[in-house]
Amino acid sequence: MNRVHIKTYGCQMNERDSEAVAAMLRARGYRIVADEADCDVLLLNTCSVRDAAEQKAIGKAGYLQQRKAKQPDFVLGILGCMAQNRGASLLDQLPDVDLIVGTQKFHQVPGYLDNLRAARAAGTPIGETIVDIGEEAGSQNTIKDHALVEKQVSAFVSIQQGCNMDCSFCIVPKTRGDERSRPMDEIVAECRALVERGVREITLLGQIVTSYGRRDYAHTDGVTPFVQLLERVHAIDGLERIRFTSPHPRGFRDDLVAAYGQLPKLCGYVHLPLQSGSNRILRAMNRPYTRERYREIVDALRAVRADMYFSTDVIVGFPGETDEDFAQTRELFEACNYDMAYVFKYSIRTGTPAATMADQMPDEVKEARNQTLLDILQKNSLRRNAQLLGTVEEVLVEGPDKTGDRFTGRTRGNRVCVFEADPRLIGSLVPLRIERASVSTLYGELVLAGVEG
Repeated sequence: MNRVHIKTYGCQMNERDSEAVAAMLRARGYRIVADEADCDVLLLNTCSVRDAAEQKAIGKAGYLQQRKAKQPDFVLGILGCMAQNRGASLLDQLPDVDLIVGTQKFHQVPGYLDNLRAARAAGTPIGETIVDIGEEAGSQNTIKDHALVEKQVSAFVSIQQGCNMDCSFCIVPKTRGDERSRPMDEIVAECRALVERGVREITLLGQIVTSYGRRDYAHTDGVTPFVQLLERVHAIDGLERIRFTSPHPRGFRDDLVAAYGQLPKLCGYVHLPLQSGSNRILRAMNRPYTRERYREIVDALRAVRADMYFSTDVIVGFPGETDEDFAQTRELFEACNYDMAYVFKYSIRTGTPAATMADQMPDEVKEARNQTLLDILQKNSLRRNAQLLGTVEEVLVEGPDKTGDRFTGRTRGNRVCVFEADPRLIGSLVPLRIERASVSTLYGELVLAGVEG
């Protein structure tokens, strides 16, 4: 009973948490398997940002419970944000789940599985489901282990967890707790160790990554702790690229904007959540910026790097959103010239202030507004990619593409590229001439003499 499959829902933070759990389990003697049909233990690392995400995980868990009749030793666990949000109440719908572990207790998973294995090996009844969703001081420091695959060239590093922003639509403060930052020295050491193992690109992760260390470190000559961290990671020999997500517009002060001109390894790509282009709706969302300030940030970043690439998050159909409010969102959405966006129809999250607001929007209004922005995004992404035709882009070769016939990598602007190459180029920065472009992918040919596939 030592074969484990972890299925992850949701954001990059969840992906990183799952990887850390996998690494901890491997260190304890467990095998991580890619196919859920081959596992003895199946862990669902869940998301609660939208109700649909929770329902999808609940549906999956309900289906998996049927395996227990055929496989008595099968263990089913629910981890992460939905576990934190719902706790033991999940057992009303999923009575056969063995393990429910919240966002501050991922590091306890190996021990709990050891206990379950020991009980079953001894033929001892397991008894009640293990439920652990308590807070734990220092839990942000436990997401530090990596289960790198062979020739892995990019990695996530968690630097901060939790959120103190209290946006009226968001359940993250409940599921992830208050802001907690890791020590800077430990983060830098983790990044250095990854580079020594062959990683060339690191993405720093946090719920509000730009809030890193604001209560733990002093601002030095106007430089925030987050930018201080960027500077230290930038100094690591052998590291080629740095990215980060997810920031908050409030974190883009002069020092961070300037960093894009001062730190060559910091990629010219920014994920900058908008949520709404209406000041009235932004106030209702408890988002502490205006549409004017948001546009100032975009313009300032493009002034530092003219070729800056942007992605964003937008919510349509927030309670009380009028046609005029949406028109303002559409206008700003078009003006910011996004390369990628995650457009969400507002979803009621029980326990958040927005859930009880008046003027909840009909589904058909949300759907229409959602589609309007998606149509704009598709045209804009295709146009932006088409502008790269004939240009030469620096690409970090990551490995074979999904077909296995060609290779894939990303530009500094986070655009996915597909091309022919030699396996020895994995981990290398190569110049790629762009010959064809779709909405989401660039296709090209290597131009460096002597290394074409």
